[in-house]
Amino acid sequence: MDRLAAFEAFMQSAETGSFVAAGRQLGLSASAVGKAVTRLEQRLDVRLFHRNKRNMALTEEGRMFLERCRSIFEEVDAAEAELAHANLTPRGRLRVSLPLVGMLLMPVLTDFMRAWPEVQIDLDFSDRLVDVVEEGFDAVIRTGQPSDSRLMSRNIGRFRLKIVASPTYLERHGVPVAIDDLMHHHCLHQRSPSTGKIRHWPLVRPEQGKKIVLPERMSATAVDPLVHLAVEGMGIACLPAALRDPPGDRRWVSRIDHGRPCYRAGPV
Repeated sequence: MDRLAAFEAFMQSAETGSFVAAGRQLGLSASAVGKAVTRLEQRLDVRLFHRNKRNMALTEEGRMFLERCRSIFEEVDAAEAELAHANLTPRGRLRVSLPLVGMLLMPVLTDFMRAWPEVQIDLDFSDRLVDVVEEGFDAVIRTGQPSDSRLMSRNIGRFRLKIVASPTYLERHGVPVAIDDLMHHHCLHQRSPSTGKIRHWPLVRPEQGKKIVLPERMSATAVDPLVHLAVEGMGIACLPAALRDPPGDRRWVSRIDHGRPCYRAGPV
């Protein structure tokens, strides 16, 4: 930085023809500019100006050095402009780890790709605890509470769950309208891939406020198998409400909202 400051003091002095004018341009005193140029000459062991009390003129070496300084500052200006442009227009690779329910974020990612076409997105779908630094992730999105207090985290949103089943299943087994009814149904559960524990449906009895443990017909660490099995009439599942219905598929799940249910599904 000291060298660049000395180069700039020399260049302004050469272009304005005096230390006083150069000082005005740089916000320095004429004495400070003169000392900077003198130290530069001493370090380079060359005289850059012929000067007396009234006039100053570039030496041959000074003219050569002035062209070099102009090139240097043009490169500095170009580098700053390039970085400023990069800040305005993001580009490069963005590596993101998404949970296995990451399909819920695809509309957002689609909008992002349209807005920033120069960003190359690398998506990794997993519910495991990833090493952000070692595996080279720029961002990691997970559901639930953060498990590593050393990482910075931010809540980017919430989604609700819905209890669903196919019309075929409901015709065969009936529509549950109370928590106790679910105890006699085939419940399809999601299991945490990191802990192996069942993720309980967010159901509470109004009078107790406790989580309900439901029978387990099957479990999977991903949402897609639960969707498929629910569509095929194999049981009842608790799925993100944002999942879209497959167009034209009459086997698709129906939300269980008939009657007066004595349970509720909350946000997660």
